Amino acid sequence: MLLATTENIPGRSYEVLGVVKGSTIQTVNALKDIGAGLKTLVGGELGNYTKMMETARNIATERMVSEAQNLGADAVICMRYATSAIMQSAAEVMAYGTAVRFV
Repeated sequence: MLLATTENIPGRSYEVLGVVKGSTIQTVNALKDIGAGLKTLVGGELGNYTKMMETARNIATERMVSEAQNLGADAVICMRYATSAIMQSAAEVMAYGTAVRFV
């Protein structure tokens, strides 16, 4: 499955199948959250949250690709990510784009 953030794929003709998306809501466990709170006192990267967001992006992308495959898509164009805070220490990540089939 080809994923592109561009509106067009150079040299390819395609038909649009529709919008596809995948999302997940992730959080870290309470002990890691407390550790991250203490880390804010000294500064630096919050590694557990970085890992959590990377995992969330991967899951959301996999779900989007699965939805595109179910439509018979060859690619997803105009692919984007969106995030939102659901509650303290929990975030939603959504991957979305336009599923297309090469002609």
